[in-house]
Amino acid sequence: MCLGIPGCVTRWVDRDPLMASAEIDFGGVKKRCQMACVPEATEGDYVLVHAGIALTIIDRVEAERVLATLTEIGHHETLD
Repeated sequence: MCLGIPGCVTRWVDRDPLMASAEIDFGGVKKRCQMACVPEATEGDYVLVHAGIALTIIDRVEAERVLATLTEIGHHETLD
């Protein structure tokens, strides 16, 4: 089973179709992730990320619910 973590697109780094990347904010921790699967994402969108690859755009409310649940169960800090 794989775990995808929601994060917010804060800025695009490279929009090249094959090597697209953006900075993603995971509750204060910012990481550069590959965005080739979601080239239509814009800054402020939430994306589901697994292994450094943004797989899909997700609803903001759902993303915030997942992040709140992770924080509640105490695992959010260990996902850095």
